[in-house]
Amino acid sequence: MRVDRLELSWDAGSSNWLLRIEVGEEVIRRYCAAPKNADEQSLRLAARKTVEDEGFEPDVSQMIIRR
Repeated sequence: MRVDRLELSWDAGSSNWLLRIEVGEEVIRRYCAAPKNADEQSLRLAARKTVEDEGFEPDVSQMIIRR
């Protein structure tokens, strides 16, 4: 199943990157293990693995990264 929207943002409360996976009306939130100062390529790779682990087809080229 293809993901409609991906958004990655830094969660200061947990000191981790929070990935929001939107599929239709469903929103799944998962944390990605990456340092706060990680480069964009590393973040996209971590997000891709997380989305694939959830059983979805990622399109990380359209992912929004909020620092």
